[in-house]
Amino acid sequence: MSKLTIITDRALELAGQAGTGLRHAGASLRGAGHGAEQWLKAGAALGAARTGAKVASTVVRRNPVAVAAAAAVVGAGVLAYVIYRKRRERAQGEPIEGESRKVTARRAPARSRSRSTRSTSTAE
Repeated sequence: MSKLTIITDRALELAGQAGTGLRHAGASLRGAGHGAEQWLKAGAALGAARTGAKVASTVVRRNPVAVAAAAAVVGAGVLAYVIYRKRRERAQGEPIEGESRKVTARRAPARSRSRSTRSTSTAE
């Protein structure tokens, strides 16, 4: 069995368990309101996943060469993106091209500091 078939079977099993759980919990869900809405969303998501898995398995069975070609294109795109990221990171660490010269630091002569007292006169 392929992994896709295993996943599909497991999704169907989980959907059946969820349906059984909903049947048994029907009385308690009537007053739940928000909880029931979440159960419905989960059921819809499981249904969409099941339908998507069926469509994907059908496409893979009917067009194996096209699927392999699409996977190769996606792989090439991922590889190109990785190379682009590495080049960008490397370029950020390199210095900017151009001319530069070293400037040596010179100490300025020491200034004499005079202490000035602040007058604290208040304007009245």
